[in-house]
Amino acid sequence: MGVASLSIIYASIIISSMFLPPIMIKNLGCKWTVVAGMGCYVSYSLGNLYPGWYTLMPTSVILGLGGAPLWSAKCTYLTISGNTQAAAQGKRAPDVINQYFGIFFFIFQSSGVWGNLMSSLIFGQDTKIAEIPEEQLRTCGVTECGLVVQSNGTTPRPAQEVVQTLLGCYIGAGVLAMLIVAVFLDDIDRDRASRFREKREPFCKTFLATFRLLKDWRLLLVIPLTMYSGFEQSFLSGEYTKNYVTCALGIHYIGFVMMCFGATNSISSFLFGRLARYTGRAALMCLAAATNLSCIITFLLWKPDPKQLHVFFLLAALWGMADAVWQTQTNALYGILFPRDKEAAFANYRMWESLGFVISFAYSSFLCLEYKLYIMLGVLVLAAVTYPIVERHEHMHPTLTQENAENTSTKIMCQTQM
Repeated sequence: MGVASLSIIYASIIISSMFLPPIMIKNLGCKWTVVAGMGCYVSYSLGNLYPGWYTLMPTSVILGLGGAPLWSAKCTYLTISGNTQAAAQGKRAPDVINQYFGIFFFIFQSSGVWGNLMSSLIFGQDTKIAEIPEEQLRTCGVTECGLVVQSNGTTPRPAQEVVQTLLGCYIGAGVLAMLIVAVFLDDIDRDRASRFREKREPFCKTFLATFRLLKDWRLLLVIPLTMYSGFEQSFLSGEYTKNYVTCALGIHYIGFVMMCFGATNSISSFLFGRLARYTGRAALMCLAAATNLSCIITFLLWKPDPKQLHVFFLLAALWGMADAVWQTQTNALYGILFPRDKEAAFANYRMWESLGFVISFAYSSFLCLEYKLYIMLGVLVLAAVTYPIVERHEHMHPTLTQENAENTSTKIMCQTQM
């Protein structure tokens, strides 16, 4: 039921990304689209209070439908804010946008620390730690093929009161976040949304905005990079935690390893968001690719050993550092490349990233771990070939921000009239 729920979530996100973000953002504005999307996430936590097919499946669909508009609105909001500040202070828009995304993902990725810490403290009290048998250690890592980890004892399900306490904390945090956004966040594009509603553009034009952007060759070339983001995130949260951490150390270590990943990801997001103005986006992308490549080779060659505890945390930290680059720089890249179609651009980002998740889930139970690593490596190599083409073109022919494009058009009109 859990795998089915995750599959439905990401499938719904793909469908939602195709149509909903431009419609919702243009009609409601970024602020209220974020509030509505967060409400969809809270509904999923409510469904987990009494998990079952009739509660999890509908709320999974609701979460998926709200996920794409939420993330697209967030990215659009940060891009508009970055362009506005850059224009007001005479700075380069890409530098400010990178900084904004760095700050956002610094806060966002820290949720992995607090969420895992909360669950570890609550559920960790009931965990009966069993010693990992030697025969199981021989099956960890790339030798795994359809491994089902067998436990020496039975771990009882936590009391329902404990589960509801944890979910209550998650629901409370979600509702509080909705209230903070609704009350305090500036409605930065309210006027633009009002003008859009007054114009009443044809429904099909907005409905198909995500697909129309696929005519741009630059978007097609960054799709492998976007899909790789989904592949690498699903690998760490699924394959690494199961076939390395749980297999060799035990399930009680997952929370601590993921806390290490979240902390490194959070700090790196903040640092790389500021560092990008000095090094450029391409240098950080190369660093992330080299880091992931080194980790993938390690996963292929390394035999997990409980005595090498530091290696488990080191790999998670390196993966978190690379993921920070993928998240901050790829999001910023979409905002920079498509300033006039931000809503459709970020909808495409979420759609192709979710497709990477769905493909990973689809073959998760059918392929050996070694083949999964080779597939992920192949996508990384493909992204390393296509992304530099876009980066070089952007370096040679920088894309004007929407504000600069409008100013340029105004100057041309004035010169023509003179």
